[in-house]
Amino acid sequence: MNDEYDVIVLGTGLTECILCGIMSVKGKKVLHMDRNSYYGGESASITPLEDLFKRFNLPGKPPESMGRSRDWNVDLVPKFLLANGQLVRMLLITQVTRYLDFKVIEGSYVYKAGKIYKVPSTETEALASSLMGLFEKRRFKNFLVFVSNFDENNPKTMEGFDSQTKMREVFKKFNLSSDVVDFIGHSLALYRTDDYLDMSCIHTIQRIKLYSESLARYGKSPYLYPLYGLGELPQGFARLSAIYGGTYMLNKPIEEIVMENGKVVGVKSQGETARCKQLICDPSYFMDRVINAGKVIRAICILSHPICNTSDVNSCQIIIPQNQVNRKHDIYVCMISFAHNVAAEGKYIAIASTTVETNDPEKEIKPALDLLEPIEQKFISVSDQFVPQDMGEESQVFISRSYDATTHFETTCDDIKDIYRRMTGSDFNFAEMERGKKDIYGDAAE
Repeated sequence: MNDEYDVIVLGTGLTECILCGIMSVKGKKVLHMDRNSYYGGESASITPLEDLFKRFNLPGKPPESMGRSRDWNVDLVPKFLLANGQLVRMLLITQVTRYLDFKVIEGSYVYKAGKIYKVPSTETEALASSLMGLFEKRRFKNFLVFVSNFDENNPKTMEGFDSQTKMREVFKKFNLSSDVVDFIGHSLALYRTDDYLDMSCIHTIQRIKLYSESLARYGKSPYLYPLYGLGELPQGFARLSAIYGGTYMLNKPIEEIVMENGKVVGVKSQGETARCKQLICDPSYFMDRVINAGKVIRAICILSHPICNTSDVNSCQIIIPQNQVNRKHDIYVCMISFAHNVAAEGKYIAIASTTVETNDPEKEIKPALDLLEPIEQKFISVSDQFVPQDMGEESQVFISRSYDATTHFETTCDDIKDIYRRMTGSDFNFAEMERGKKDIYGDAAE
């Protein structure tokens, strides 16, 4: 270990593993270490089921009714991949897809007045949806046509709007009701709060387009999920790094991050020091350089049935918009099942999550838990949301953000690109990654 590296990475969460892979592809000499004996960190998939019970300090063993313990791979942080999103692009360009198999999530639903409805995301679905009245359907259809044609480089398609126009004004022009605005903003554009209403309409329209393009890829929903759980994703990028010469050390206690004159110079473990020029780590490795920006509650629920009113699908997402339950943040439900090799035969895993607003977090997700009844077993966690205070320009320490309550990886990818920009001084370039990949895989990478 007494060696010199360009980059040392501490932690094996998805953010750290992707950055490790990217830096290795760029030709950097990388050492990747973690105090844990498993990949994934905060975003790990836990197996066998006994380990999940131990992690949440539940007494005894899982009941026999839950099937074989080894059949379970339970995600600690629920997320799906948008089929046309940034993470899928990273997976395709780096060819990490060769290590993974995905399934399309079978449905996307939205909560309104105590019931759940399929999210209408095409003109045909909009006209058939019971979510809206007849006149609302027409106005919604006109809005979708406008979004589909919208091109910020072609003023003719913008119908008098520009980058300064607030999204609130766009909704007003199409005379959309508050309920319709709710599901557009939260179920199509996937915003967690209503802050976007007073932001440039360009961002929201781009997000709705991303949803529509992702939906067009496979049809059932815009979301993908890897077989055997999200823990497969960091392992895939770890393999990528190894191909490019990255060194891995799991189960390695970190004794000290060595600083000289305010700048990182190495990491000490078990009496040895590995020197480095830059350091990437998750918040747990540098707690005095992060601030707590709030909390997220997650409830992992084991079910013996699909969720009611979802046409008995094996997987789905449900979004409960904030205004429907008098909150400031949305509540999310991700459900996967035995069909994804993450649960025993006939079992389902539904994970409810939201940003904590009160001193009684579990009560905050009650609307979601009510949709899941009866629940066979429940595991509740409340996690701090850490964000870095140190941006790394002087210290060369680059700390990732904790995973938020969203059910997709777009915010995680934004964090990865932000760290990359601060480390290299240039924006993350997908085309450059494509070229780097060809250097090792040759024409087969086409």
